Amino acid sequence: MLSRNSLTHEAFFASAANEVTGKINKQFDNFYSYFRLTEINRQLTAENVMLRNELQSNFIVPDSSRKTVIDSLSKDSLNRYRKFHYLPARVVGSTVTLQTNYLTLERGSLQGVKKGMSVVSPQGIVGVVNEVSDNYCRVMSLLHRNSKVSAMLKKDFNAGSIEWDGVDPSYLTLKNISKGAQVKKGDSIVTSNYSANYPAKIMIGTVADFTIDPTSNFYTLKVKTATNFFNLQYVYIIENVRYTEQITLENKKIKANE
Repeated sequence: MLSRNSLTHEAFFASAANEVTGKINKQFDNFYSYFRLTEINRQLTAENVMLRNELQSNFIVPDSSRKTVIDSLSKDSLNRYRKFHYLPARVVGSTVTLQTNYLTLERGSLQGVKKGMSVVSPQGIVGVVNEVSDNYCRVMSLLHRNSKVSAMLKKDFNAGSIEWDGVDPSYLTLKNISKGAQVKKGDSIVTSNYSANYPAKIMIGTVADFTIDPTSNFYTLKVKTATNFFNLQYVYIIENVRYTEQITLENKKIKANE
């Protein structure tokens, strides 16, 4: 009666009713919104996925570039040179704490990679390709118990075999260096001329320590690796265009001796 007969009271009750109704509507809206969160999140996730799929970083072009390097140590009587092709590749997987460590590179047979190709970093050698798929390859790391690389002292070319003892990823062991060699700590160790995988004189590491085997005529050298296997990002795969010819001939020679 008051609200119908008095404009003042009508305005007061209308305002009060609106406030109560507004609070009820707000509570209901909050309640409804809570149950709509799942659908809202689903829509936002779908939208984010769509937007992320449009990012340029999601698209790659297979790297098929190569760089030709002349190995002047292989000059023959016809004045020809053996050539190496360097194929850049990105490291997408790596282990260093196992007894048999591997790397996975984002470059495969469709981009020119073959088994037996060597892999190097800007600092030194890394390993050898042992498995290849269309767009990826697996590399047997230098930190693998079965890895053996022909190496030599850079200063006098005394050659031996370098391998990993499975203990410290930062150190390798170089065996069969003649006692006649003038070995000193800090001497550079590089790949030798005898490797079919690697070009000669690629850095392997430096002499950290050495011992003399009293029962033989050889040194055993502890070599600090030039390559830091803990943070490899990009490497080069090296193709020796005469690799197959050399390996085929060497295998024939071995079979003939057997």
